[in-house]
Amino acid sequence: FRVRTRRDRCAPHSLRRARSVKVLIVAVGAVKGALAPVVADYERRASHHWKLSVEEVPAGTKSGSKDAQAVMSAEAERLLARVPAEVDVVALTRDGKSMDSRELAGYLDEHAVRSSPGVAFVIGGAYGLDPRVIARSRRRLSLSKMTLPHEVARLVLSEQLYRAGTILRG
Repeated sequence: FRVRTRRDRCAPHSLRRARSVKVLIVAVGAVKGALAPVVADYERRASHHWKLSVEEVPAGTKSGSKDAQAVMSAEAERLLARVPAEVDVVALTRDGKSMDSRELAGYLDEHAVRSSPGVAFVIGGAYGLDPRVIARSRRRLSLSKMTLPHEVARLVLSEQLYRAGTILRG
């Protein structure tokens, strides 16, 4: 026998709200190697809490240029083409605002309450994000003050999306 608390009664409603939020991860490059199954597992888990979709765009330029500005510009074109106009864009950058897991859960829950069209988290390539992507974003999120490879950033983000869902579930 277990006594139901107010938290127990609220959790199903919060979960229904969370499940209605569309979350999009748009990233430069695919996750390869040993991290690929781990990222896939967390993305699968996160999809139980959010309407999660992942879009990967090729890294670099079509001409093979190594110029950082040219690479960022080419990647920006591909990233922005995958982001729907109506969603709230969150750019992952070192100089963004850091959030703890509860703050991220609250941010996503706020989108559910407002019946927002969704949130797109954008992860740049080796040179970071082009200023056009930063300008399109409503928010900048920092996963760390250190520079992270896009595969690691995607792992941390997908795990935090999963964790945010479990926080809202209670």
